Amino acid sequence: MVLKEPQTYKNQVDLLRVKGFIISDENLCVDFLKEVNYYRFAAYYLPFRMAVDKYQPSISIERIKDIYHFDQEIRNLVFAAIEKIEISLRTHIAYFHAHKYGAEGYKEASNYRLDHKHEVFNSHIKERIKENSSSLVVKHHNAKYEGKFPIWVVIEFFTMGMLSHFYLGLTTSDKKAISKDLYKTTESNLESWLRCLTDLRNKCAHYSRLYYWIFTAIPKFPTDCEYPADRGLFAQLLLLKFMYPLILDWNELFVLPLEQLFNKYDGSISLGHMKFPENWKELLLK
Repeated sequence: MVLKEPQTYKNQVDLLRVKGFIISDENLCVDFLKEVNYYRFAAYYLPFRMAVDKYQPSISIERIKDIYHFDQEIRNLVFAAIEKIEISLRTHIAYFHAHKYGAEGYKEASNYRLDHKHEVFNSHIKERIKENSSSLVVKHHNAKYEGKFPIWVVIEFFTMGMLSHFYLGLTTSDKKAISKDLYKTTESNLESWLRCLTDLRNKCAHYSRLYYWIFTAIPKFPTDCEYPADRGLFAQLLLLKFMYPLILDWNELFVLPLEQLFNKYDGSISLGHMKFPENWKELLLK
């Protein structure tokens, strides 16, 4: 199949009109398309598609822009929460591992599951250290400690995916100890959470769409959780609640700003597009 021809901004506006969208100010629409790739923007009117190139009538381009801006803001809110969770995870896992196996215990294959691909993982660690060779931390340890790095230093260079794999590779007893101490949950649940968190973090880091997105992984929730886990955004946010390290801050720094976002974009967004139940606030509050 032959690829489509590139379109001018004027033609892109015409395409939106053909699809049935209401455009009250063509110049403003062009200005917006100059800043946001048409292909990227197009994903935000997927919730209104009825058939191929056929959309719900009377949908204004301003509403789609509102949804786009809402997605930017909720993504920033989510990313800020993930930052706190990720730093807490690094801290607790490094502390546990260092006190049980020593500063360089992460280098020993015997401290992992039998099926752990230890050599491959160690090569990834070396790559990360090399990539950060200009940092003061690496220079300091190369100069003073002959290139030796304790777990509490090297873990700061892990990607979220590496951190997840590091936990997955630990022995069952170690995973149980960490998951129970940190989240009062099972190692199976935490494995699920880390997979979901990695995916969610990567989407935020690459400015990907969260609104009306169907996630690949379904998080495992505690047995007493009232919400049945699914692939919608709300399930991912409920997961953040379970992992958020600062209990007293969660309501003020996440739930309240989230509610304010909903009020700000009321009339443009739909909670149903993100799989939010009617009692979403009750479920999210700590």
